[in-house]
Amino acid sequence: MLRFIKSYAHLLSLIALLSSCDSNNNPTQTAVELRDYAEQFAEDDALLVEYLTTHFYNYEDFVGAGEEEITIVIDTIAGDNANKTPMINQVQQISVPVTDTEGVEIDHTLYYLIAKQGSRLEDRPSIVDSVYLTYTGTLLDGTVFDRRINAPIWFDNIAVISGFRYGLQFFAPGTSTRGEDGIDTFLNKGQGIILMPSGIGYFGSSLGSLPEYSPLVFNIGIITTKQNDHDLDGVLSINEDPDGDGNPFNDDTDNDGIANFSDTDDDGDGILTSLELDVDGDGVIDDSDGDGIPDYLDSDS
Repeated sequence: MLRFIKSYAHLLSLIALLSSCDSNNNPTQTAVELRDYAEQFAEDDALLVEYLTTHFYNYEDFVGAGEEEITIVIDTIAGDNANKTPMINQVQQISVPVTDTEGVEIDHTLYYLIAKQGSRLEDRPSIVDSVYLTYTGTLLDGTVFDRRINAPIWFDNIAVISGFRYGLQFFAPGTSTRGEDGIDTFLNKGQGIILMPSGIGYFGSSLGSLPEYSPLVFNIGIITTKQNDHDLDGVLSINEDPDGDGNPFNDDTDNDGIANFSDTDDDGDGILTSLELDVDGDGVIDDSDGDGIPDYLDSDS
């Protein structure tokens, strides 16, 4: 269900999702009235905080955990579990920007919890990389709306909901080995939970068992990652970020409506980026006029 989603964090129009459901059980999208992003975020965040305050996960099972995967279980703090530590005391959070229909940027809080960090910290994915993972997506009442557990799947982070994209960057992958029987064994993978308001999820989309304006909980396991060069111009997509804010989605040097990481001619001068990077072959990106702007971003070079 996470495939074929809008590329940008600007959630002006959401697309129906098709992935893990088969052709006879595809979710259908129902159009609803678009709500105010700021008001909806406030409502969603209150629900998420309440959820985090009243629920815990089986953190004790992860103490001294070895290489094998441990199933994450979330339950209510009550009865025999009354003394458990609530997730609100364990989560970390970041702000994810969303631009509303009036062009106003509204920060949405994303919560994430690392249950077990993967062994390859250097390979944590950026928001424009690809991730091979398992996941389960649920509503706050525990209803499962999407799941990929037994067969991992590749996702390109530019093509998933922004909450998923921004949350995955904190989880490192593990290692894999292939036995003589051809079966892969995955060890030391990163595991955790991502919780998001609807504004960085599916917002006003109603998809199968997923109601519109639903805060979401994802239980994820990161197996491996891959850095992307989406336009095959020789510059990794994460490095197509001239303003250095860590968000390549908002970099469009020639203002042609195509982000640099998808644009084969970043400066719009009619010369492909790949042909301007290192003409003299010295391994250093060229700046022929010495103005501090690389040739491939400088239409005057």
